[in-house]
Amino acid sequence: MMHSKTQSFSLLKLIILALLGTISLVLFFINFPLPFLPTPYLKIDFSEVPALMAAFIFSPLAGVIVVAIKNILYLAIGGGELIGVLANFITGVLFIVPVALMYHKYKGVKSVISGLVTGTIVMALGMSVLNYFLILPAYGWFMGWEMTEQLKWFSVYAGILPFNLIKGIVVGLLFVPLFLKMRQWIEEKQAGLA
Repeated sequence: MMHSKTQSFSLLKLIILALLGTISLVLFFINFPLPFLPTPYLKIDFSEVPALMAAFIFSPLAGVIVVAIKNILYLAIGGGELIGVLANFITGVLFIVPVALMYHKYKGVKSVISGLVTGTIVMALGMSVLNYFLILPAYGWFMGWEMTEQLKWFSVYAGILPFNLIKGIVVGLLFVPLFLKMRQWIEEKQAGLA
C-alpha cells in the first residue's frame, strides 16, 4: 500500500512538473527586448515564474527540472539553436537555485526577497563570466564572427550584465506579489506532500 502511495505521489509530481514546464514554455514566448540595450537578442520573459513555483512547492531540483523541460520543449519545436538554449537553461538555474535554497531554509517573505536579490546577482555575475569565457566565443565560432576582446567586454558590460540585473528585478517584482497571494496554497501543498 505504501509503495503504491509513493508511486502515485511520484506520478503526480511528474505531471505537475511537466505542466509547469509547459506553462514556462508559453511564458517564454511572451517576451520583450530592452530598447536601451545594444543586445536586441536578449529579451525579458517570465518563464522562470513556474520554475520558482515548482522549486518552492517541492525543491530547488524541481525548479531546475521545470527549466530543463521548457528548454527541451523549445528545442523540440525548433525554437532555437543549442548554444542559446543551453545559455537560457544555465541562466534559469543560476537564478532559481539561490532563491529556492533561501526560501526552503528560512520560509518567509524576507527570505523570498533576499533570495531574489541573491539569485539576480548570481545570475548576472555568473552569466557575465560564462558569456565572456564560453558562450560568446562559442557563438563567434559557430556563426563565423570574429569575437575580439573589445567586443566581448562591450557585450558583457553594455548588454549581458545590465540585462540580467534588470531581468532579475522585473521577475522578482512580478513574483513577490504572486507569492504573497499564493503563499498559503504553496504551504498547504508542502504540508500535503510531507
